[in-house]
Amino acid sequence: MNHKKNKPVIGISIGDINGVGPEVTIKALLDNRLQRLVTPVIYAHGKVLTFYRKQLELEEFNFMQIRNIDEVHHKKVNVINVLDESPEVIPGVETQEAGKLALAALDQAIIDLKEGKIDGLVTAPLNKNNINSPEKKFIGHTEYLTEAFNQNESLMFLVAEDIRVGLVTAHMPIKKVAENVTAENIKKKLDIMLQSLQEDFGIGKPRVAVLGLNPHAGEDGLLGDEEENIIKPVIKAYKDKGHLVFGPYSSDGFFGMMHQKKFDGVLAMYHDQGLIPFKSLAFETGVNFTAGLPIVRTSPDHGTAYNIAGKKVADEGSMRAAILQAYDIIRIRAGWESDED
Repeated sequence: MNHKKNKPVIGISIGDINGVGPEVTIKALLDNRLQRLVTPVIYAHGKVLTFYRKQLELEEFNFMQIRNIDEVHHKKVNVINVLDESPEVIPGVETQEAGKLALAALDQAIIDLKEGKIDGLVTAPLNKNNINSPEKKFIGHTEYLTEAFNQNESLMFLVAEDIRVGLVTAHMPIKKVAENVTAENIKKKLDIMLQSLQEDFGIGKPRVAVLGLNPHAGEDGLLGDEEENIIKPVIKAYKDKGHLVFGPYSSDGFFGMMHQKKFDGVLAMYHDQGLIPFKSLAFETGVNFTAGLPIVRTSPDHGTAYNIAGKKVADEGSMRAAILQAYDIIRIRAGWESDED
């Protein structure tokens, strides 16, 4: 990284301007520690930030509008207008205009990421309803970025201080989950998790727990046979290769007894199995990280929260953690690269 003083340039795509994204972004960036570590570039519109600065009575928040990433200023919060016209800001209300801005912000950030002009991306929450259009189907940030960077696989990895949870199946209807819990899919996600724990988190010999699919991890075949036929053979294959992979564990007992503290990562079979315990244990500091991509992308682990938008009560802890996590991963990756050079 050739940036002044080696400060990573971190893009923040504003997400839905009528949700809590702008509020948690402003509040997080008021933390001087963050600005000493990173150079923030918000992909949005200056008028949106001016609106919330006034609405939230945070007059001490200052930013500099730049036309494009080449004008980045390393001692300021930078804002790039991704659309000529700023849509009307109506906190708590879903509008098509807000969806248009959210997508424009994400797309511009992706262009700058691809050109190496920013070192990482933090995505503020958006609404899948108003960002979707007939020509562009948007399932989620994870899938959108995986496709944008021409990767076949990525891992939705929820991370916090002493819990990291990855998912074999993510944004998928429950009725399709079982047929997608295959040896091949588990291996793909396990490979990404092991590599990410080493290369993004600096853990030399990661310990990973694999959860079962069925209640009580199948109870020796009484409650389903996926554990016996699919999950256990995969775990054995990884152990035979010298990896510290254990399981399958019954999710309720595993998290009930706080066993996640004994492992560097936990691989869950489906969305709610992993995210309910994660958000219960780490909602205010949890970060959603997309592992397996050539770029660094994190986000807060919450949604648009329309019901509290613009009311000064949104907690910025998860957004602050997302920016710091991106900074850490960028630093660890850069260290790995220089070690190999």
